Amino acid sequence: NRSLKKKKNKERKKQKLTLLLECLKFQMKCPNLQKQALLTIHSICEKRDLLREVGGVAFVYNLSKSSVVHSDVKEAALFTLGTLVEANVYCKNSLCKKETFADLAGWLIKDDIPLTQKRVTVYLLSALVANNNSTSVVANAMHTYQLWTSVSSALCGCVNNPQSDGQHICATAFPNIKIWLQQVAVQHTEIFQSLCSFIAMTVANNSRVQESFSSSGGLKTLALSLARLTSVADVSLLSCQLCVTISKTLSACITDNSVYSVLASGLARYCIVSHLISLLASPNLEPQHRLSVLLTLGHCTESSGKTAL
Repeated sequence: NRSLKKKKNKERKKQKLTLLLECLKFQMKCPNLQKQALLTIHSICEKRDLLREVGGVAFVYNLSKSSVVHSDVKEAALFTLGTLVEANVYCKNSLCKKETFADLAGWLIKDDIPLTQKRVTVYLLSALVANNNSTSVVANAMHTYQLWTSVSSALCGCVNNPQSDGQHICATAFPNIKIWLQQVAVQHTEIFQSLCSFIAMTVANNSRVQESFSSSGGLKTLALSLARLTSVADVSLLSCQLCVTISKTLSACITDNSVYSVLASGLARYCIVSHLISLLASPNLEPQHRLSVLLTLGHCTESSGKTAL
């Protein structure tokens, strides 16, 4: 009886979803009704595969691309997809296509796209890539890394378009950027460096965005990555080079901040000073990179009278 009841409940929800999708199709002149329908779809489908089963994922995505749909409806469609992608692997697989990434990345560099729509586009893009390799077999690993590279490059293009607004828009991706940093293998330096470039550009001279990155756990992830890589910097040129990249990124994350001392002191628990000193002593550290490491070391120690060695 319980199984039958559950099946009937699922069928009722699928029927309701079908009606809601019909509402989206035939209420093009009523954006408020469309937005309400999207919100209802989200509440029904979160953590369930029902939307894909009724063909709704593709429809909602096409709705977000339509030139005749109100911008508020496009934004709601993108947000609905973003939240479903984070919670539902089936929705993610339905959208993880090269064409989808190309479309979304293209929107970020357009001048006529509303800032709020760019924000949810960044959210959807980063959600699609985050944890993507957990649903991919080894054979698709290179495809995943190519997606990472494309998306991070698109985000870099959005940061300064214009800078202040772009920084706040791109901060939406910070929680997923943290996941990317944890997942990227050391040998894929171009992706790691691209992510670090994006982070540095997004937080540059913007205290609110710097604090947002720290709150998302990104600063901690960078610090832990530095600690892990400095331990092998003496025997690995690649690891040493990545340490320099992370060092520069950490510097950008804590410089010119009104609560500079708080962010810099927060790094003390990860023994950043000791790791930077170790990096300076590495035989693989090239002379032209010593200055940048020394600058980061200075930023980490000048915030307070104490240095956490």
